[in-house]
Amino acid sequence: MVAPGPRVLLIFLDGIGLGDDDPAINPFAAAHTPVLDSLAGGQRWLRTTGRVNSGRAAFAPADPRMGVPGRPQSASGQAAILTGRNVPMLIGEHYGPRPNPPIRAIIKEDNLFKQVVARGEPAALLEAYPPRFHEALSRGKRIPSSYQDAALQAGLTLFGEDDVQNGDALAVDWTGAAWREHLGYTSSPVYSPNEAGRRMVEIARRYRFSFFSHWLTDQFGHRGTLAEGVALLELFDGVMAGALEAWDDDDGLIVITSDHGNLEDLSHTKHTENDVPLVVIGHGAAEFAAGVNTLADIASMVNVALFDARP
Repeated sequence: MVAPGPRVLLIFLDGIGLGDDDPAINPFAAAHTPVLDSLAGGQRWLRTTGRVNSGRAAFAPADPRMGVPGRPQSASGQAAILTGRNVPMLIGEHYGPRPNPPIRAIIKEDNLFKQVVARGEPAALLEAYPPRFHEALSRGKRIPSSYQDAALQAGLTLFGEDDVQNGDALAVDWTGAAWREHLGYTSSPVYSPNEAGRRMVEIARRYRFSFFSHWLTDQFGHRGTLAEGVALLELFDGVMAGALEAWDDDDGLIVITSDHGNLEDLSHTKHTENDVPLVVIGHGAAEFAAGVNTLADIASMVNVALFDARP
C-alpha cells in the first residue's frame, strides 16, 4: 500500500557533525563517498562546506547548540528535531543520552509523529528492534530514546523481528548483517547497501512521515576507529545510492540530519559543538533547507512539506 500525498523520510544519523578537512581524525575527510559528496554539490561534508543547492538536493549546516552553552546531547537534540522547540533552552541544559522527565513531558505534549497521526495519516519509525529490547522496554528496564518515545506517544508500535523477516522494517545497520552476526538471526534477510536503500524507500512509501534512526555513527564516534568510521560512511554512501535511484522527487522529500557532532573528530571520544549537516532531497529541497538554521526549525519545515502548514 502506498500512502497518498507528499511524504517525508527523515534519516537520522546520530552523532555526525561538520568537522575539519583532516583525514587523520575525520572519517568524512577520509572516506570515498561520491554519492554523499554529490548531495553537497560535489563537496565533502565538512565545516567549510556551507549552504549548497545542487538541483536535486540542498545542503546546509544546522546549529545543534541553540544558544545553550556546552556540548549538545542526544536526548535534547532529538527532541528539538521532533518537537520544533528549543528543548535545551527550555530545560536549561543539553541533556542525554536518554530523555529526562522534563524532556519526556515536552515530547508527550506534541511531536511530529503525533501531529501526523492526529491528521489521520500513517507514520512510522522504520528501524526494528530485537526481542530483548522490547522485553526491557515493557518491563520498564529501559528508557526509550527521544525519537522512540515520540513514536510511542503517538500510539505507534515499534517494529520487531517479524517485521525485519517480512521486509517491513530494517535493522539499524540497514543491511541486516548485524542481526545475523551479533544477534544470531541466521535466516534474517541481508541486503547489499544499494538494496537496503531501495528497501528503505519502498517501506517509506507506505507512510506520510517516516523516521529511520542509525546510531552506530555515534557509537563509533565514542569508541571506534578511523577505519570503522570510514567503512560505515562508505556503506551509507551505497545505501543512499540505492535510495536516490528509488526515490521519486515528486513524492516528497528525504531529509538527513543529526542531533550533535561526534564521529567527525576521532581525536577524542566526546561530543563536539560543531554544526551538524542538513541534507534535503527532492522537489522543494532548497525551500526546506532555507527555513532551517537550528535543529528546532526542522519540524515546522516538515509540516510545510507534508501539509503546507506554514509557520
